[in-house]
Amino acid sequence: MVASTCHFSCMEDVGSWSENILEYFLRNNQITTEDGAEIVWYHAANHKAQMDEALRSNESEHGPPIMAHPPETSSDNTLQEWLAEVMKSNKGIKLDFKSLAAVEPSMMLLEKVKHYLKCPVWINADILPGPNGTSKVVDAKPFIDTVTSFFPDVTFSLGWTTGWHPEKVNEGYSWAMVKEMDYICSGLSQPVTFPVRAALVRQSCSQLLWLLEQSNRYSLTIWTGKTDNYSIEDLLYIREHFNKNQVFYDILEPQNQEFKQAIGIKVNF
Repeated sequence: MVASTCHFSCMEDVGSWSENILEYFLRNNQITTEDGAEIVWYHAANHKAQMDEALRSNESEHGPPIMAHPPETSSDNTLQEWLAEVMKSNKGIKLDFKSLAAVEPSMMLLEKVKHYLKCPVWINADILPGPNGTSKVVDAKPFIDTVTSFFPDVTFSLGWTTGWHPEKVNEGYSWAMVKEMDYICSGLSQPVTFPVRAALVRQSCSQLLWLLEQSNRYSLTIWTGKTDNYSIEDLLYIREHFNKNQVFYDILEPQNQEFKQAIGIKVNF
C-alpha cells in the first residue's frame, strides 16, 4: 500500500523554527552578510541513502507519511524515521507536500519532536495554478489551517504549479497570480517564501517585485527544473534587481556552482 507522500530539502546548519534563517546564520557566524545566496541546499533527500548523504554534508490517503517526490510514490524512508535522523544533525528542513492527506499526520509526527528540533522548519506546497501549470494544487485554506493549528509561527513556502516548454514562449507569473497569492498570505503573521521557477522570473520581475513589497515577511526561493533552459545571466539579472536578503537560490548543478562563482561566493567542490 502506498502512503501519502511528502519530500524534503535540507538547508545547511540553520536555527530555530520561526527565526529568520539569515539572522540565525549571522548570529552563528555561518555567513558574513544577510545574503540568501550563501545558504546551501540539498534537494529531495528522501531515500535513506540520499538522507545520509545530506546529513553528512557541511497518492493513497492511507498509511504513514513517506519521503517521496513525484513521480515516485514509494520510498524506503518514512517521515518518522527521517525525523529521528534529522534530530541528530544541525540542518534546517523544508517539507514539501503534494497531497493534503499527508499534512495532518506529518504535523502530528513533527509535533512529537518539536522540542528536539532547534533548526528552522519550512512547510511547502503549491497552492495556486501558475504559468503552464498542470499539476494538481494543494487546497490552500485547509493546508494553511492544518499547519497553523499545530505550528502558528512556522515559515511557509507557498508556490504555484508551473510548466516550462522549450519550443514556445513561456509566460511568466501574471498580475492575477501574484495578487491572489498576496490575498491568501496577507492575513498570515509568519514568514512566507514563494518558490518561483528560475526560467520564468525574468519576464515576471515587475509582478514579483510588487509581491515582495507587500510585506517584509515575504521572500523568494528560486528553483530550477531539470530540463529548463535558462542562463547564468538570468540568475544574475535576478541578483541585480532583487534584494539579496529576500532571495534564496535552490538551483541545480552545474548552474549552482557557476552562479556562485560569478557572484564571488566560495564553492566547495
